[in-house]
Amino acid sequence: MEETIGSRLRHAWNAFFNKDPTYSRNYEYSSYYRPDRPRFTRGNERSIVTSVYNRIALDVSAINIQHVRLDGNGRFKEVIESGLNNCLTLDANMDQTGRAFLQDVVMSMLDEGCVALVPVDTTFNPSKTGSYDINTIRTGKIIEWYPSSIKVKVYNERTGKKEDLILPKSSVAIVENPLYAVINEPNSTMQRLIRKLSLLDVTDEQTASGKLDLIIQLPYIIKTEARRQQAEQRRKDIESQLAGSKYGIAYTDGTEHITQLNRSLENNLMKQIEYLTNLLYSQLGITQSILDGSADDKTMLNYYNRTIEPIISAIVDEIKRKFLTKTARAQSQSIMFFRDPFKLVPINDIAEIADKFTRNEILTSNEIRQIIGIKPSDDPKADELRNSNISQAKNEMISNSNNYSNNIEGGESQNG
Repeated sequence: MEETIGSRLRHAWNAFFNKDPTYSRNYEYSSYYRPDRPRFTRGNERSIVTSVYNRIALDVSAINIQHVRLDGNGRFKEVIESGLNNCLTLDANMDQTGRAFLQDVVMSMLDEGCVALVPVDTTFNPSKTGSYDINTIRTGKIIEWYPSSIKVKVYNERTGKKEDLILPKSSVAIVENPLYAVINEPNSTMQRLIRKLSLLDVTDEQTASGKLDLIIQLPYIIKTEARRQQAEQRRKDIESQLAGSKYGIAYTDGTEHITQLNRSLENNLMKQIEYLTNLLYSQLGITQSILDGSADDKTMLNYYNRTIEPIISAIVDEIKRKFLTKTARAQSQSIMFFRDPFKLVPINDIAEIADKFTRNEILTSNEIRQIIGIKPSDDPKADELRNSNISQAKNEMISNSNNYSNNIEGGESQNG
């Protein structure tokens, strides 16, 4: 029986209140930045790390994820206009579009290793029934793990703050980073790179503050208090010379030897950072050309297959597993993603490629339509693996010729 509007409102459920959603306004809390946005665990200032995360998140969020119905052959038939589909494509919550939400999911997953997709407003209580639709959804940071539930920190749009919730695992989509071993393991390439970048930041701060990190080898052994005072005075003299010099020049005795520490350390750090950056790029299938937008088709294809596809598949599989019941899946409901493989291909080339595939009987017309995200045609010929460039008259001529040959052979056989 179809639900009425009154019925849906009566059963509506909110994760924060465990009752009817409350829409009262509260202006007591304010912030200079959007509190719902993800904050990296080690800050947002790591230029190399941030650029990699942002590039991957942008490319994943450019792929359409939709709640769909499949036909008898397991192919895309039509889009289901549901609350879940609205969250994925248009309006995830008060602050985010579907694409912004997906970008948030990927950024949080890359930074933390896993992320929770938390239904906030639903038509029914998810802990009591699996037959519910999702009206709003947000990302949550997993704080603690329990056998059958998790504690997550989720932004509450009513209070303007992030709050802790304990939710059953069955009602929350938990997406783990498929590239966890490369990015999130304690001694992974990404974590080693982050530590080296932190050391470089400290070195840069010391250099900017004017600290030189010098060791002065004096021409005498410092064992007595008098010698220690003499050495301390010599250090102050050199500091005074440098501070009072216009160009930072000081003089020393010919028997003294000075060693500067931070230069060799900084040079060594830069070499290690360059090595780890190249190693990370190779493990993720990323190149500098991908980051600056000058990559060719083959490079982009390798990047999509090695990096983007595993991430988008992990998200889609978990949404399908948690937010579609077995009954819904039995009714041919599914979650699919659509990436336009011809996005970087000129329109003339697309037509030529499609023509070659159908003419050489590699793909049917409906299979071509499936690839570019168009629903199948109802024309029975669209499912036929045939060369449409061969005219029907020619086909009939070939067929008649074959029949004529068969008749002649049959007559000769009878006469013989």
